[in-house]
Amino acid sequence: MEFNIASETAAARLKRISRLRPTLAMVLGSGFQHVLTALRVDRKISYARIPGFPKPSVSGHAGELIFGRLGGIPVLVLSGRAHFYEGYSMERVTFPIRTLAVFGIRDLLLTNAAGGINQKFRPGDFMVVTDHINLMGANPLRGPAISGLNRFVDLTGTYNKGLRALLVRAGKKCGLRLHRGVYLAVSGPTYETPAEIRAFARLGADAVGMSTVPEAVAARQCGLNVAGISCITNPAAGMGKGPLSHAEVLKTAKKVEFLAVELLKNFTDLYGKTDRAWRRQTETTAR
Repeated sequence: MEFNIASETAAARLKRISRLRPTLAMVLGSGFQHVLTALRVDRKISYARIPGFPKPSVSGHAGELIFGRLGGIPVLVLSGRAHFYEGYSMERVTFPIRTLAVFGIRDLLLTNAAGGINQKFRPGDFMVVTDHINLMGANPLRGPAISGLNRFVDLTGTYNKGLRALLVRAGKKCGLRLHRGVYLAVSGPTYETPAEIRAFARLGADAVGMSTVPEAVAARQCGLNVAGISCITNPAAGMGKGPLSHAEVLKTAKKVEFLAVELLKNFTDLYGKTDRAWRRQTETTAR
């Protein structure tokens, strides 16, 4: 299909950029961009120069793909993401993830900023995503079937237990206030109403945001192992004292940027030390 050809074209472009062939990729959302200061860069390229990649238009999303080493481990980093609310189709939003799969990435860490619904959460906390609820009003697998890929994907184990365990261990190493919970995705760009947040809490959501879920679904269809981590930047609507704003999100993210760096450095270090038995277990879980 044309879509597969487009992904292969983009992946071929990436392979010409660097000789590094990492198996781990990270998508850096709001609150995690400071991680780039710890990355030993090999090569980088703007999304605008990669065929098919959508260009982000939101503050805090640089729109660059970077090959490098984090804690000595080869990684491929997507600095920023395009969002559904920017007007892109789900196909465009998830195109970079499909390209990573064609490139040869096996494990994917998705990061984001989120509003805290769980009353135990405080701004500056981090949450390991254990599951998600998709209320974006669209599914990235909707449309023509992609040749060679299952259309009816089982999302029971979307967020890989092995990778989640590495995140928890990484958080403990740097003394983070680390939670586990369910991420609920809405389309945005408006923030939610207090009534909606009360409803989401009854549905079992711990945090809410406007990204990540489409990428996770597309990644699972492509057979990637997925992990997710949220920076809780603010209480969700009706749970705090002031109005919600993107500036508040970025302000809180700035306060904990060094913790985010340590968390991801520890994660890649543990990932690099993973033995073959764990790898086999992870690959079995992903099927």
